[in-house]
Amino acid sequence: MRSTRAPRYARHRFPAEVISHAVWLYFRFPLSLRMVEEMLAARGILVSHETVRQWALKFGQSFANQIRRRLLASCDKWHLDEVVISISGKKHWLWRAVDQHGAVLDILVQSRRNAKAAKRLLRKLLKKQGAVPRVMITDKLASYGIAKRQLMPGVEHRQHRDLNNRAENSHQPTRRRERIMKRFKSAGQAQRFFSVHDQVANFFRRPANTSAAGHRMSRGQAFRVWAEVSGVLMGR
Repeated sequence: MRSTRAPRYARHRFPAEVISHAVWLYFRFPLSLRMVEEMLAARGILVSHETVRQWALKFGQSFANQIRRRLLASCDKWHLDEVVISISGKKHWLWRAVDQHGAVLDILVQSRRNAKAAKRLLRKLLKKQGAVPRVMITDKLASYGIAKRQLMPGVEHRQHRDLNNRAENSHQPTRRRERIMKRFKSAGQAQRFFSVHDQVANFFRRPANTSAAGHRMSRGQAFRVWAEVSGVLMGR
């Protein structure tokens, strides 16, 4: 494997290719740190799971931020939903917004499920998206309506359980990761993890009604961009 020394990897014993691949494995698939350690060991790369954890903390958010800037602007329909997660024995809520194609727009871990929490999510979305949607779709939680009236009074709001399947389906990877990680240790840990995880998932997911050839082409492009954002192409 050819060594690459981008500035961000200075003083790291392993080359960019190894670090990038380990971070990609951890955030792309429902793998524990020890599973990633073992997969690397199968290729003759001896690194501890704690080192993989440090790589994920140091590089994951930077990679996710660059991916976010490369993704197309969100569409005009937002699906919002929340799911309960247990952190240190206490109930928290993971609020998530996705567009009509299933791409995650943003997430927010909060200890409350009320109008104040819904407003925090909407403010974060409006700041990052830079525009209001045409339609907002939620379940029948009244907090969404209160927040929408205060922050986006002109937006159409549809409330129906069956209409929000797209947002509810996006919670399924959350449940898988929660089991693999044996629950989250803190709200900050969950926020940091999903801020990276959902952006990586957006980038490599297969959209509906895509042919096999189209999927291979888009996946190849995603791998090329991942190499760029992780700095593996530098020095070649």
